[in-house]
Amino acid sequence: MPRALVWTEAQDSTLRRLRAEGETWDAIAHALGVARFTAIERGRRIGAPRPAPGPRIPREDPNRNPLPAGHPRSWGALVAGTVLDGETYPLPVFA
Repeated sequence: MPRALVWTEAQDSTLRRLRAEGETWDAIAHALGVARFTAIERGRRIGAPRPAPGPRIPREDPNRNPLPAGHPRSWGALVAGTVLDGETYPLPVFA
């Protein structure tokens, strides 16, 4: 039978702090050296706060007109992480 884990005040405060900062349960469990479910259960028992919701990012209207070819937003999304990253659209549409 496994030994019962004795939680210290330092571990509890670390769990509360990491949870309040928005860390995932996996990251908290790794920091404390316990299993994910053990961290979740301890957080529930001590009333660890849920992370505060971040600022809401407004979604685009799904019915908006399509962006034209070469628009900086669509072009940037297409070339991000490629050899063209940072280059402008080859045609002088948005110059």
